This record gives sequence, C-alpha cells and structure tokens, in this order.
Amino acid sequence: TANNLEGMGCELAHLHLKGQRSKRPFCCHYSEIGLKMDLWMSFCSVAGQLVFENFLRTEYSEENLLFWLACEDYKKITNETEMTVAASRIYKEFVQVDAPRQINIDCGTREEISENISQPGPNCFNRAQRLIYGLMENDCYPRFLKSEIYQTLLEQAE
Repeated sequence: TANNLEGMGCELAHLHLKGQRSKRPFCCHYSEIGLKMDLWMSFCSVAGQLVFENFLRTEYSEENLLFWLACEDYKKITNETEMTVAASRIYKEFVQVDAPRQINIDCGTREEISENISQPGPNCFNRAQRLIYGLMENDCYPRFLKSEIYQTLLEQAE
C-alpha cells in the first residue's frame, strides 16, 4: 500500500514496462526496472529489495530473498575464518531442517551443503541460491508484479 512506501523516500527510476519509460530519481541512482527479476534485484538495491521483501512477507516467503541476499554477502568474504562463521550462520538460519527461516530446497541440495559446511568454500551455497532465485523469479516475482504494492509503485511513477 502507499503507506508502506511513504517512509522509503524513493521513486522508481527508468521504469520500463510495456515499452514505456518514466525517468525519476530512485535513491539517487539510475537503473532500469523491467519484468525480469534480475533487473528488479539490481536496481537501487536496498529500496527495491525492501519493497520486494515486504511483498514476500505478506506471502510468508521472505526467507527466500533474505537467503539470496545472505549468499550474495557471503560471496564477498575473503577471510577463511569469517567465511566459516558466515556459512554456519546461513546454514543454521536457512538451510538446516527446522531452521527458523528454512528455505524450500530439495534434500539433495540440503545434504550437499550439510556435508560441506564444516569446510565451506566460496561456492558452497551456489546450487541452493540458484534454486531459490528460480523460485522467486518464476513464482514469487510474477505474483509481485500483480500485487497491490507493485501497482502502487507504478501509479506513483506516472
């Protein structure tokens, strides 16, 4: 709803929908938002992610985005000790069975991560991250595009 968006102080930038564009500043960055999830995720990161996360929260599936973001942060870690600590946190929060924010991945992927979590590498969550990204892109994101919160954004951009 519009009330959910007011505190963000942001507007859509270069909204690209059905071939039409609207140029407005969005958090002092310029990007292009289209009907593809990768574009949505990359535009002005924080604000776009907050809007999408709010939508996912209404569907009780915000763990997908939070896991994806945690994996993106994890990939930036270069220190082995920090990587081990971060991998353990991600595993306990999202991957292990009965985790507080357990993501929906197949048992093979979950087992692969479980087997490698004691000595995690930079790619230890890649398979799970791809699965969750696909789930968001093909399931959550199309519903988001039809949601009231997204429609409100479109109206505000006009």
